[in-house]
Amino acid sequence: MTDVLGLPDPDDVRLRDGLIAGAEPALAELYDTYGPVVFGMALHVTRDRGAAEDITQDVFVDLWRRPEHFDPHRSPLRSWLLLIARRRGIDWIRRRDARESVRLATMDPAPTLLEDDVLASTARKQVRKAIADLPAPHRQAILLAYYRGLTYREVAKELDIPEGTAKWRLRNALRRIGAQLRAEGFEDRLNFE
Repeated sequence: MTDVLGLPDPDDVRLRDGLIAGAEPALAELYDTYGPVVFGMALHVTRDRGAAEDITQDVFVDLWRRPEHFDPHRSPLRSWLLLIARRRGIDWIRRRDARESVRLATMDPAPTLLEDDVLASTARKQVRKAIADLPAPHRQAILLAYYRGLTYREVAKELDIPEGTAKWRLRNALRRIGAQLRAEGFEDRLNFE
């Protein structure tokens, strides 16, 4: 509990110091104390037990690896862990939805008419051309995210750029692709915004 004067909780400071020192008992205590609430938050956000388990593990592994990211003077440990779990859950949902959109977009349903087959082929060619017309940094980000299925965080690591830059490149690339496809008459079929 934080003091009325805004002092950090001594247990939060002790646990963080233990993690920084590499003390496994501190991690065990941290997990025993906060594991269930972190799991609960992840489950609430994702509605997927397996994803919630993975997110819970990731939250604690990341804290073990980089305990200096938590500052007990800025927020209580419980609140900080719940915020991280919530963000990871939202990222998981976005990743799942993006993969499903890509999967649906790349499915090749059997065309009922030759015209449908020609239109689908033309659309795929236009998308490939729009991607090829992107500046190299944007193209790399799109290929990693949509063809290799990486998250924006993984794209950032792969390209050795900040996460914000990876997000911006992906968002900007999708806007450019959408604009180019709309200019070529595909506005009714695609939504890249």
